[in-house]
Amino acid sequence: MTKLSVNINKIATLRNARGGNNPDVVKVALDCERFGAQGITVHPRPDERHIRYQDVIDLSKVVTTEFNIEGYPDRRFMEIIRLVRPAQATLVPDPPHVLTSNNGWDTITHQEMLKDIVAELHESGTRVSIFINPETKYFEPAKTTGTDRVELYTEPYATLFPKDRNAAVKPYVEVALLARELGLGLNAGHDLDLHNLQFLKKNIPFLDEVSIGHALICDALYFGLENSIQMYRRQLED
Repeated sequence: MTKLSVNINKIATLRNARGGNNPDVVKVALDCERFGAQGITVHPRPDERHIRYQDVIDLSKVVTTEFNIEGYPDRRFMEIIRLVRPAQATLVPDPPHVLTSNNGWDTITHQEMLKDIVAELHESGTRVSIFINPETKYFEPAKTTGTDRVELYTEPYATLFPKDRNAAVKPYVEVALLARELGLGLNAGHDLDLHNLQFLKKNIPFLDEVSIGHALICDALYFGLENSIQMYRRQLED
């Protein structure tokens, strides 16, 4: 079964636009779980433009499904992981100024750094996933870091999907099979939505988890949050 982790960054963005605590990020996370989400994902950035570090602490006290914290492994990120000890830490190579995650790790160039970070995170009892492009050259070096999983960066898939879905999914199937051969768990995320998710799942049935935020929250404006989560869950049914 492929789990659905709901990224609630956009809920925090909406809250921060007006100040105060409406919508309540913690309540929304609990509602997402109640509506069927099998995990909650957050990506606290240094400028706290959406999820704040206090949100991470507050969420860690109440989330009962898998709590996944994404981020660039700087000092502050590593400290929050040690403090919170989430189920999963997903390492992304984003510099502070980028709007959203837009590339995977070069696991060849950064192999030694990632190896040290993965070992440190494992000391906290946290499963580690590395955000990665669908290029075979990065997978064996990723395995060497000691990471438990890799997360496929799926924006290129989502971009090509409307024009040629078979061409879009082909490199992802190739690297997914390689990841399984290497004994790496497999996550996916970025620009997945109700149009392209089922096809990805059909072609990579052994996906462990998908992390979806922006599209799901946009759909919730029309369909409601509970209904949207159930709609995404149905796309992942075997």
